[in-house]
Amino acid sequence: MASSQCLLLSSLAIILSFSLTQCLKTPTDLQVFHMYPSNHLSWLDNVLKMQTQDKARLQFLSSLAVGGNRSVVSIGWGRNILQSPTYIVKAKFGTPGQTLILALDTSNDNAWIPCTACVGCGTTVFAQAKSTTYKKVPCGSPQCGQVLGPVCSPDKTCASNFTYGSSSIQTRVSQDTVKLVAQDPLPNFTFGCIEQTSGGSIPPQGLLGLGRGPLSFMSQTNSLYKSTFSYCLPSFKSTKFTGSLRLGLVGQPPKMKTTPLLKNPRRSSLYYVKMVGIMLGNKVLDIPPTAFAFNPTTGAGTVFDSGTSYTTLVKPAYTALSTEFKKRMGKATVSSLGGFDTCYTIPIPITTIPSITLMFDGMNVTFQQDNFLIKSTAGSTTCLAMAAAPDNLNSVLNVIGNMQQQNHRILFDIPNSRLGVAPQMCS
Repeated sequence: MASSQCLLLSSLAIILSFSLTQCLKTPTDLQVFHMYPSNHLSWLDNVLKMQTQDKARLQFLSSLAVGGNRSVVSIGWGRNILQSPTYIVKAKFGTPGQTLILALDTSNDNAWIPCTACVGCGTTVFAQAKSTTYKKVPCGSPQCGQVLGPVCSPDKTCASNFTYGSSSIQTRVSQDTVKLVAQDPLPNFTFGCIEQTSGGSIPPQGLLGLGRGPLSFMSQTNSLYKSTFSYCLPSFKSTKFTGSLRLGLVGQPPKMKTTPLLKNPRRSSLYYVKMVGIMLGNKVLDIPPTAFAFNPTTGAGTVFDSGTSYTTLVKPAYTALSTEFKKRMGKATVSSLGGFDTCYTIPIPITTIPSITLMFDGMNVTFQQDNFLIKSTAGSTTCLAMAAAPDNLNSVLNVIGNMQQQNHRILFDIPNSRLGVAPQMCS
């Protein structure tokens, strides 16, 4: 199809929009936005709220212990749609399509959305009765055996009861047509239709799981996207809709540094990699190898996660980083802010701040200062935006959070079992 015949659909009047083309050789961009906790809170309160929500996120990660075509969905940063710090995309469920805003979650296998008559859900729900293609999944079906906490209802249809962070969720296992990209309708997509929920952890309009399980979005669309995707997350500070979720093999970076993906049968959803060290400036920190060791039994190791805001490191690794960082900063005053214990309340010359490099098997990733420093709008407080893994809560797991991933193209190549990282401005 000639480029002059391509139809570009975009809208900057709404927080979430698609930038869609129908050219066979031209990427189709799906926008993804970051939802900052609140426009009405101060910088300090927003940071503390994001830290608090990270704790619930880490609790969820801990609970996990027990593709040929290509489309691109834009990613950006919005405000006041979801009261949680996460990245989202817009999707249409049913026939005719009903638009919902879904949180992206690389550590979850399932998709679920609030449906009509849901107890505890918000006002925006999927009206399943209005969809001509909606159907419930019967008990005994393969999909029923693949969901969390399957339950057979009296009407012989499959239900699912599970927890997500601090929330309890009851869903009806369902199927319907879903569209993330206009030209790629996905019939008979299996998801959970939420009927009841309690707690404050769930995204109000639902979630799209990008994990490695059989019911994840990537597994269900394997024939279309070959279990391959990448994203570029825009900065928390970005006001432009320039991030993207790229689905499929076509258009992925031809050359980028990669590290092998590791498989953990106990936490099969998670994208484990082998981290081997941390550099501050040109110095490799003295961190025991056990801090990064991969152990499927205990869940120890390192994962990339789209839903955790700030990177958390096991205590030996974080202590070494924080201690050396403070040493490099000289006589600058050190203070704390919530879970951040390496903060400065005086102006810091940019030239005195050393770079941070995470070292993985086969690749090193060096971050810009915007990836590891949080600064107040008034410029009076600057914090190292990493923290020690909390006690008794994934204390053995290093989590690379989305602030550190911002303005990088992160490739998840499941067939070739590799994860790639390349700098790319998308803010």
